[in-house]
Amino acid sequence: MNPSELFREIAEQPAALARFLDAESANVERIAAQINRAGAKYITIAARGTSDNAATYAKYVFASLNRLPVALATPSLYTIYQMPPRLTDSLVIGISQSGQSPDIVAVVEQARRQGAPTLAITNFADSPLARAADHVILQHAGEEKTIAATKTYTTQLCALALLSTALANDRARRRELDAVPDAVARTLSLNDAVAQAAARWRDATMCIVIGRGYNYATAFEIALKLKELAYVAAEPFSSADFMHGPIAIVQGGFPVIVVAPRGRVLDDLVLVARQLQERGADLVVISDVPDALAIGAPLALPVALPEWLSPLVAIVPGQLLAHHLTSAKGYDPDHPRGLTKVTRTL
Repeated sequence: MNPSELFREIAEQPAALARFLDAESANVERIAAQINRAGAKYITIAARGTSDNAATYAKYVFASLNRLPVALATPSLYTIYQMPPRLTDSLVIGISQSGQSPDIVAVVEQARRQGAPTLAITNFADSPLARAADHVILQHAGEEKTIAATKTYTTQLCALALLSTALANDRARRRELDAVPDAVARTLSLNDAVAQAAARWRDATMCIVIGRGYNYATAFEIALKLKELAYVAAEPFSSADFMHGPIAIVQGGFPVIVVAPRGRVLDDLVLVARQLQERGADLVVISDVPDALAIGAPLALPVALPEWLSPLVAIVPGQLLAHHLTSAKGYDPDHPRGLTKVTRTL
């Protein structure tokens, strides 16, 4: 059987990430210097869908590593209510692989009218979003033919990570980024193990995905892929939020994914995973730590990246799981029902 277009695009991610770093590093250094001169005190990000999950990752990266608070924009205030907030002292970033969404463009356009510095992260240089912003970081992901975003998500994460290192002039973390394409390539070796997990969940209609810290975004992105491709009602949670009530839904055989690479939140995630195991959950654990992998069905990450970069590899088993579960259910992973590649929200 020929691989799906989605599978091919998942496999293209190492090349796309390497291409992005090669093409955009100098540009991002230049942009970061101009942003630093502008003296932004916080960041506002406008995004939707998968790009919004990248923005959630940005909240952790910029706040923890650059000490810049991050606010997620509320685009309807700009388009429907016509009551945009003041953006004084903010850097405003619009993230959209297509650059076509009118509400994201509206946020950036309003920011420019207010005199705030603006940045677009997009895959298309001639898109409305790119034209609206002061600065543009291109993703260089190549054409993404499938509806579900994969390589455009990881290149967005990489763009945000690269910008963070440039704003901080942190050469050590910048060198850590260079290891990402190879790490993603090695993580693709989990494909057979993921296919086995997907076969076990063929009849699943619900699922919970748990992450925390930098991988809070990973939980949301895995859940989104399971919903839009396999039509599984997948709900993402922080492990902390999950313990405040939602854990009650879990009983014997309930599918749960725990995203737990090494890092400061690992102990908390392991504790939650053990409680889920006691409740009889059907656990899949994505980790590079033996103690975590011993709790449920293991998807062992072959490379241990620094925690701040771990979402770039932790998402790959989730993408593969969504692909294989979709196929196991008899659906077409390249053409999810009722969806189009570009969604123009207002």
